[in-house]
Amino acid sequence: MHADRSPNMSCSPMIKPSRRSLLLSLFAFSAVGMRLGDNIVNAKEAKQLPKPGNLLSPDAALRRLIEGNDRFVQGASRGDDFKRERQVLVDGQNPYAAVLSCADSRVAPELAFDSGLGDLFVCRLAGNFANDVTIASMEYAVAVLNTPLILVLGHDHCGAIDATIKSLNDDKPAPGHIPSLVTALAPAVRKSRQQTGDAFANATRQNVIDNVEKLKSAGPVLNAAVEQNRLKVVGGLYRLDTGRVDLLN
Repeated sequence: MHADRSPNMSCSPMIKPSRRSLLLSLFAFSAVGMRLGDNIVNAKEAKQLPKPGNLLSPDAALRRLIEGNDRFVQGASRGDDFKRERQVLVDGQNPYAAVLSCADSRVAPELAFDSGLGDLFVCRLAGNFANDVTIASMEYAVAVLNTPLILVLGHDHCGAIDATIKSLNDDKPAPGHIPSLVTALAPAVRKSRQQTGDAFANATRQNVIDNVEKLKSAGPVLNAAVEQNRLKVVGGLYRLDTGRVDLLN
């Protein structure tokens, strides 16, 4: 932090907190008096949340995602009362999971995990990779909204991965702004070339793995939350033909 005194004013200096100190303060504040677990310790505090049932431990949040996906796959998704949920969520949110997903129209996290309004904090962009903007969004979810789980969700037949493979193989830049995607996804594609099996599938999987590690190690907020067991970051692959999400170890 640094002091900034206006030359035209004689009052005491104003302190401008850095982005790092602000996020750390928000994270510390949100964690005060709160223990993440399958049950909520402070019932009074729980009642003040828009969706009390969303205050979960990382493991419980992951189980809830898996259960929701099972219902989706089986065609047994629940019918949510969106009218009631809209009213409850007007003044706040406390999602139980955050998802970094591809922008592909065939992949819809809220549907794939049978979740209602206010349950998932979703960032979507082609290639589901963590850049400065998506990391900042995930920091907000964890530090301010107390979200205990982040899922990086890749999928079969990803167009962004395919475009990256073709661009690198042909040594030819893609049109428009697509080269920015190629730049972000190229490390995973190159790394996967050392693996045996289907090159497309390997690159898709490697991209998820790389971005899970990137989010886990992103300081100062996410890595601290992981170290304190307040946050779990996992990867998964969405299967277009079945709707099943396979978690990656």
